[in-house]
Amino acid sequence: MSKLNGKYAVVTGGSRGIGAAIVQRFLDDGVAGVAILEWDFNSSKDLAKKLDSTGDKVLPINCDVSKEEQVVEAIKTTLDKFGTIDILVNNAGITRDDMFHKMSKEAWNAVINVNLYGTYHTCKYVVPIMREKRYGRIVNISSVSAFGNVGQANYVATKGAIISFTTALALEGGPKNITANCIAPGFINTDMYQAVPEAIIAEHKKMIPLKRLGEPEEVAGAVSFLASDDASFISSQCLIVSGGRNSI
Repeated sequence: MSKLNGKYAVVTGGSRGIGAAIVQRFLDDGVAGVAILEWDFNSSKDLAKKLDSTGDKVLPINCDVSKEEQVVEAIKTTLDKFGTIDILVNNAGITRDDMFHKMSKEAWNAVINVNLYGTYHTCKYVVPIMREKRYGRIVNISSVSAFGNVGQANYVATKGAIISFTTALALEGGPKNITANCIAPGFINTDMYQAVPEAIIAEHKKMIPLKRLGEPEEVAGAVSFLASDDASFISSQCLIVSGGRNSI
């Protein structure tokens, strides 16, 4: 397929799991270039070398999205390489789980800073580019946890806020031909999820109507669709990719 021909993308947290699958799918769908904004620079460099030995299409950038000054430099580096940005995928996210009455302020702030402020920072510097060119596709990665989950008050707060934030971006960006949508994955078979005990994974599978975990590639397919012109009249939506279970 080549539905993203000629488009340039930025993917945060793109070196592993869902993020890496998004980068791979974008390349499969014909992007002209994709920048990976990732705090783990070695992982992003390794992925870039694996997917694009020429270095022409995949640009790894060392960037902690919670730090505004690093995002500013990352967007400048992307523009220096590709000249423009058509697609922004905010995938970077962390968890620091605990029951709320035990949760430290440090754990609360860490998740807020990466998941929510990270999304804010990239949008702050990419949206003006899209407005100027009167074209843009923003896809923010939320989670079914946005609808509530035990032991994740900080994570839930960020993922719920991202859905609301996306609706505002869609309303403001619409007149400039900018769409903004969310993907809310359920239980996805990533390295991070595989750290969950097997007994709990088995229980999770029972909760899912399709009786299996999702694969990162299945989330990536949904992201690529929303980033393409096939979805040009879809905006302000939250697409749940969870095998049929819409809450944790």
